[in-house]
Amino acid sequence: MKKISFASIVFSIFLLASCKNEQQAPQQQGAMPYPVIEVPVRTVTGYSSYPVSLEGTVNSAVRAKVPGYITDVLVDEGQKVNKGQTLFRLETEALSQDAGAAKANVNAAQVEVDKLKPLVEKGIISNVQLETAKARLEQAKANYSSIAANIGYATIKSPVDGFVGAINYREGALVSPNDPQPLTTVSDIEEVYAFFSMNEKEYLNFLQETPGKNLSQKIDNFPPVQLVLVNGSVYEQEGKIETVTGQVDPATGTVSFRAVFPNPNQLLASGNSGKIRIPRTYEDVPVVPESASFEQQGRVYVYKVQGDTLAISTPIQVRDRVENLIVAGDGVEPGMLIVGQGIGKLRNNTPITPQPIPFDSIANSIKPVFK
Repeated sequence: MKKISFASIVFSIFLLASCKNEQQAPQQQGAMPYPVIEVPVRTVTGYSSYPVSLEGTVNSAVRAKVPGYITDVLVDEGQKVNKGQTLFRLETEALSQDAGAAKANVNAAQVEVDKLKPLVEKGIISNVQLETAKARLEQAKANYSSIAANIGYATIKSPVDGFVGAINYREGALVSPNDPQPLTTVSDIEEVYAFFSMNEKEYLNFLQETPGKNLSQKIDNFPPVQLVLVNGSVYEQEGKIETVTGQVDPATGTVSFRAVFPNPNQLLASGNSGKIRIPRTYEDVPVVPESASFEQQGRVYVYKVQGDTLAISTPIQVRDRVENLIVAGDGVEPGMLIVGQGIGKLRNNTPITPQPIPFDSIANSIKPVFK
């Protein structure tokens, strides 16, 4: 009889244990624990954003009507002015001299007319000479009036009530009506216009989602809009879309909109930029956290839990994305169980051990990086 050594027995026991562990390992890997959530129904509000440029409701460029040197700048940038208030004065010395000469011509022409009248009445000279003198008088008066008007134009006044913008020319500068830049711009910014555009597809979707039988009714039913300033803050006053061109610009493929915002504190100014936000509210819709979704070949999927143990990749329709949530359409039903996190390690038909957790524990823990 052969003797079995103690070392052989120990080796056999170790080998059996190793084989048993190898057989159990795939089963453990195939049923890893995953957090599972129930798809809820929520009411959420998303926003579409568009670049916007701002202008005062009245934005009047102030230009010189006659050439001349600026002698006085009587206002400062940002100052509130009234219609008719003097803003600039131009040098008028040469014009005053011309006006004096023109006035003298008027007087001389008047003397000539007065001298010829009695001669015509007595028949000494013909009436033609008198009419010629009268024509010269009218010409002299017109010339004088033109020069006097130019002297008046040298005093440049505000055409509207508003606030003075950048002053582009100072004392000593030679200005003329043909200058590329105005002397300044006076803007009424009690309210400001916000101009923005949508592409054709966005425009049609926006109209179709807004109640109303025609464009006028739809404009009345457009939701209030928000303004995001360049520093990222949301302007405290809501605005209203007032006009839509209703025509697609063939050069850009866009439709232009104009909204108006109250500006009681003059925080907004002509030339400001930012983004306009148009809200879209979805009522009682199924939502899915972004962490529960993945994209493949242009489609979005979630892992549906089937039979409590199997993760099945399921395509879903994305109606919108609101911060860290997906507003879902086809493919998702309220109450459906899906894997909430860690889906990067999953494959279709993967066995899992579901670990139910509250929906908000995932949805509220993810902060969106971009808004």
